[in-house]
Amino acid sequence: MSIHARRELIADQFAERFGGRPTVWVQAPGRVDLMGSHTDYNLGYVLTQAIDHDTWIAAHPRRDGKVVIESLNLEGRGEFHLDQIDYDPAIPWTNYVRGVASVFQEEGYPLHGFEGLIHSTIPFGSGLSSSAALEVAIAVLFDTLGGLDLDPVQMALFCQRAENEFVGMNCGILDQYSSLMGRAGSVLLLDCRDLTSRTKRVAKGIQVVICDTRAKRELTGSEYAQRRAQCEEGIRILAGFYPGVQVLRDVSLGQLNARRADLSDVVYRRCRFVVEENQRVLDMAEALARGDRGQITALTAQSYAGARDLYEIGCDEMEKMMAAMLSGPGVIGARQAGAGFGGCMVSLVDAGSVDAFAQHVQVHYGANTGIQPQVYPVQAAPGAGPIES
Repeated sequence: MSIHARRELIADQFAERFGGRPTVWVQAPGRVDLMGSHTDYNLGYVLTQAIDHDTWIAAHPRRDGKVVIESLNLEGRGEFHLDQIDYDPAIPWTNYVRGVASVFQEEGYPLHGFEGLIHSTIPFGSGLSSSAALEVAIAVLFDTLGGLDLDPVQMALFCQRAENEFVGMNCGILDQYSSLMGRAGSVLLLDCRDLTSRTKRVAKGIQVVICDTRAKRELTGSEYAQRRAQCEEGIRILAGFYPGVQVLRDVSLGQLNARRADLSDVVYRRCRFVVEENQRVLDMAEALARGDRGQITALTAQSYAGARDLYEIGCDEMEKMMAAMLSGPGVIGARQAGAGFGGCMVSLVDAGSVDAFAQHVQVHYGANTGIQPQVYPVQAAPGAGPIES
């Protein structure tokens, strides 16, 4: 769908649902991590890319302090007054909207009500940050309507807080930061401790390709929280032996191995994965810039093996997708994306082989699972902001 056609579809649907035409448009992209699984909430490093699949909101301001929100992708209508923001168990997706509004209010920012219609091209529940893109788009909308001119990193922190405290998903900063700070044509090397990033390039001839297993994944209240708690337990123990250690990025593999007997087996394995993954992020940023295909192959293989064996965030569909990706023409490297447990995976593919690779993955994964995957190349996209008229 062209941008013009998408805009007309949304405007027509807005008029049908709310009357009139939208006057404010905003967008927020999804993201894919090229290296760095579960390192963000351990305040480590992530190599992340905002992608050209995004969430748009078309809106018109209201003067009565009320928010009315609908989606072209999801059923239900959210309605609430900005003076009374409650969790809605009946229409869960609206809680991402409510949560952002609640945090802005708590921070003392004056908000304007609106009527809004959402349209997203990010697959839901796939690990490409559809929820964070919605949060960020809402934040940008409030910022635009109120003329608040908030710092993007501050908005990312507000959105993370909304998901942590209001929605109940104790995520790190990766998704929201990537959506707000993305750069067209570049990937970001994100430092999750000091919330800074450096732009990094991907060498010419290497294409990022998303491979969606379409395996259902649900993170809220799941093993995600358990993994985080296990890392925190490891840090509590290690900090008793190593003064100055606050998070796993402060721990070397040698230090970790020296205290292995003081950790349970499962906590040791979780910590080892994060310690090694942090170093892989730094190595991958350089390998992609150099176009070092052998190093890319090795690093992605190590990351996936660690995610499967040490962090245990795999599933049968991911194994079958890895087999399909690694046997595809032009593949350079492949690994998990997002938090694991299904959803999307990511491949780095020779740019001249993308179509043949996609066809191969669709045929082989489909034959082995009975599931038709979605396979598509993505480009590095700019971060969230208003859409010009």
